Amino acid sequence: MTAETTTEVTTVYQVKGMTCGHCEGAVSSEISEIAGVSSVKAVASTGQVTVVSEAALDEEAVRAAVDEAGYELVGQA
Repeated sequence: MTAETTTEVTTVYQVKGMTCGHCEGAVSSEISEIAGVSSVKAVASTGQVTVVSEAALDEEAVRAAVDEAGYELVGQA
């Protein structure tokens, strides 16, 4: 019998325009709706958003989610 291993991918993105807790929540909420995302932590003071997912995410999907929240994805940090 073999144990099933799960590999999670952690990616840090740089997002422009976040200034407060509400911003963090809006960005986290939109990104967490992407299939395969297990956790999102946005930090307004650094503009960094750490995303843990089952597999590498399509950056365009992340960009669309950040745009939907009203902010700008700069790219991976």
